[in-house]
Amino acid sequence: MSEKNGSDEADDDRYVIEDIPDSVEDIEHEMEVAAQEAAEGSAPQTATQAADEFRDRYLRTLADFENFRKRSEREKADFQRYALVGMVRDLLPVLDNFDRGLEHAEEGDEFHKGMALIYKQLFDVLQRHGLKPVTESGVRFDPNIHEGVVRVEDPSVPSHTVVAVLQKGYFLHDRLIRPAMVKVAVGGPEEIAPAGT
Repeated sequence: MSEKNGSDEADDDRYVIEDIPDSVEDIEHEMEVAAQEAAEGSAPQTATQAADEFRDRYLRTLADFENFRKRSEREKADFQRYALVGMVRDLLPVLDNFDRGLEHAEEGDEFHKGMALIYKQLFDVLQRHGLKPVTESGVRFDPNIHEGVVRVEDPSVPSHTVVAVLQKGYFLHDRLIRPAMVKVAVGGPEEIAPAGT
C-alpha cells in the first residue's frame, strides 16, 4: 500500500558540509573588491554617493556572511542529529528479535525477566538518542508511516483502519527510518472527513 523510493532513502544518510575556508575567502575577496571599486569609483561620484554605495555593499556582504554562518551551523546540527541513522537501522532487527522472544517466553520465569531487563536497557538508550516507535493500532492507515502488508475484511471498524501492528516502525527524532508493517481493515463504513478539510 506504500511506495518506497530507494534513492530517497540513500539520500537521507548523506550530508554535504561546505568547505568553509574557501567560502569565507570568497566572501572576504568580494568585500575587498567592493571596497576597491568604491575607493576608485569608475564614474565620478560625490563622496556621499560613494560612501553610501560602499556602505550598502558592505552591509550586504555582512548579511551574506551571516546567512552562510547560520546555514553552516544548521547543516552541522542536522548532521550530528542524524549521524546515528545507519547504526540505529542496523539495530532494529535486534529489537524485533527481542520483541519476538519476549512474546514467546513464559512470562514470570527468570529467563523472561532477564530478557525484559536487557531489552528495556537497550531500548532506553536508543530512546535517549531520539528513537520513537510507531506501534498504535486502531488508527487510520497513513501511508507516510505505515506499510500495509495484510488486508482483512472487517465491517465492524471503519475502512482503512490499522487493526494490528505486525512489525513496529520507528522514527529517529522526526525522520521515519522504518515504516510499521500493519494489518488494515477494509469493508467497514467509510470515515467522514471532519468539516473544513
